[in-house]
Parts: sequence; structure tokens; C-alpha cells
Amino acid sequence: MTRPRRLDDATARPDGACHLWYAAYGSNMHLDRLTYYLAGGRPPGGLRSYPGCRDPRPPARSEPGMLPGRTYFATTSQVWTGGRAFYDPDHRAPRPPHGDDGRTPELPARLHLLTAEQFSDIAAQEMYREPGGALDLTEVLREGRARIGPGRYETLVCAGRLDGLPVLTFTAPWRSDDDTVDLNPPSAAYLRHIAAGIIASHGWSARRAADYLAGCPGARGHWTATEIAALLSGPAAPADRRTRR
Repeated sequence: MTRPRRLDDATARPDGACHLWYAAYGSNMHLDRLTYYLAGGRPPGGLRSYPGCRDPRPPARSEPGMLPGRTYFATTSQVWTGGRAFYDPDHRAPRPPHGDDGRTPELPARLHLLTAEQFSDIAAQEMYREPGGALDLTEVLREGRARIGPGRYETLVCAGRLDGLPVLTFTAPWRSDDDTVDLNPPSAAYLRHIAAGIIASHGWSARRAADYLAGCPGARGHWTATEIAALLSGPAAPADRRTRR
């Protein structure tokens, strides 16, 4: 059983970072998928080619980690079709009927140790921008959040620190329970890829990964845990079940 490390509190953030942890919670949990963002190229069966990073080297380290918050699916992916995975760092579980505040939920991620330049280039590709510039990380390291654009993956988040280095990722600016969010069920191929990434990174069983994903907004009510687990049991994903609901 893989034991993911919990992050340290994001307070007392450094003013800058030459190296950092990129927290991947979607398809980039897979090292082979991340390679296309680093070295460039088109993944097998992919609909998009990636220009790659200026520094194509693989991560210095990769390990599982848990981020405070939850995953949700919204908008429409040009690569996978169906909803994209986003990170809501502000989500808190409902307050229990007796006791103190509700617990803070966690989502499984894979942490890749990269240079700040590599992170900037990966973020640019996720934002459909040309890599090559340097993201100004001052605000996200100081405030924990920095909005670079209006949607998609244009909001940077510092989820905490690990080994003294900041843990950064990107998401959309809205919350998962925002009434204006266009929740959208993910495709079968995307769910299978994310579930396989969770299993490979964290050592979870197929059923545990399926239970987690079936409870995420966007997927919840459209995919059952049994259906998601079935995506992992065959040589190919069965037909997308979203159209039946």
C-alpha cells in the first residue's frame, strides 16, 4: 500500500522558488502523459499535439500526495471530450450535526518535483498559451492563490509545502458548488485514465478509486462506482454511459 505524505501548512511561504512540486490531479498523474507536456508530441489517440517545455527532462522525483479540497468535472475538454477535472481547494465537508467544524476532505494527487521554468511551461500548455515565458509566482507563493485568466486552468494555487518547497497546481477560479459552474460528466476514457493514475500513484484498489470519482461533482449522478470500476476491468473502455442518464 502506497503511503502518500500530507502537505505542510501553506503559511510562511517563501518569496520565490527555483524548484517546486507540481501537484497533478488529472491525467498528468501518469508519468507517460506528463512526458508529452515536457518533451512535446501527441499522445497515442490524442487530439492535440504539445509543444513541450524548454527543459524536457523528467521530474527529479514523483510521489503520491493528498491535497486539501476535492475534484470536480466541468466545461468540455478538447482532448478527452466530456468534463475536465478541476481542483476546488476551498471545499469543506458539511458540518456534522454534533461536534465542531466539518472535516477537510482530501483528493489524491501525484507530486512531481520540477523547476519553476518547467512548471511555467506546463501551465502555459494547459492554458492554451505558447510556452517560453516565466510565470510570476510571487502572488501565489505569498497569498496562496493567483488568478492569471478567467477560466480553465488559469488560476494558480499553492496547496501547501513539502520538504520546504511549495506545492503548486492550477485550476479554474470558481468553486465546485458555485451555481454558475457548468458541471459536465467526464468521458469514459478520461475517467479510466484518472482512475488508473490514482491506482498507480497511491496503490488504491479499483473500487476505492471508483468510489472516490463517482462522488465528485460532475460525475456524481451520471457515473456509478460500479460503472467506473468496470472501465478498469476490460481491454477497452465500454461505451460512454453519460448519454443514458
